[in-house]
Amino acid sequence: MSTPQRLPAYRQVANEIIERIKSGELQPGDAIPSAREIVEEKGISSATAARVLSTLRDEGWADTSPGRRTLVRQREVMTQGASRIGMVRSGGSGLLDGESVEFVEAHAEPASQEVADALGIQAGEDVVLRRRRYVDAAGVSVVSTTWVTAVLAAELPAFTAPEKLPKMTMGYIEDQTGRRATQQRETHSVDSVPEDIAWHLDTEAGERVLKVTNRYVDQDGEPTEYAVDWHAPRRSWVDERPVG
Repeated sequence: MSTPQRLPAYRQVANEIIERIKSGELQPGDAIPSAREIVEEKGISSATAARVLSTLRDEGWADTSPGRRTLVRQREVMTQGASRIGMVRSGGSGLLDGESVEFVEAHAEPASQEVADALGIQAGEDVVLRRRRYVDAAGVSVVSTTWVTAVLAAELPAFTAPEKLPKMTMGYIEDQTGRRATQQRETHSVDSVPEDIAWHLDTEAGERVLKVTNRYVDQDGEPTEYAVDWHAPRRSWVDERPVG
């Protein structure tokens, strides 16, 4: 049996500070020990201490303030459709603390090939889209667009209304039609932000960001909705779960 290799000194110290951040001992905006303080406490070289701080910055745990102190960064977390569904089904609103959702637009349009394939219809058939954006303390986090067929939209009078849907699209479809989402296909890719999304995402068209698509299927195996989420740049993907 091989013996686990000891982590480099900079990695050990960086991990200790990360655990302090995760536990809440160090909060966003708090000062992280300086390189000099790390040298004095850990007995490592100044070059190694500097590497600790650069590692924390590179991995998104810290920023350097105008006064040159290293501060715990406000974590800018991405929340996916699957996470929001879990919130709704557990009785929540589908929003994180401090997060709000803004209606952008809703209208009918001919289905693109991508949307048609996801909804099981022919390209060019009428579909209805609903677009909104999620905003938190750090700004716009995601622009989300959902498409449903024109036939289904006729059963969803609030789908095109500017008010927030009480249980998101998935819950609204279930309440209105009895069609419960039982299967989800989520695809992650990095793509260039299109012009019609860039302005709402507060970024430049063509910037490469995370794109997440979600296709939902009901209890009869029929597609109910297709959604595309464009995530803002410089967001952190956080997925924490038990192992084993």
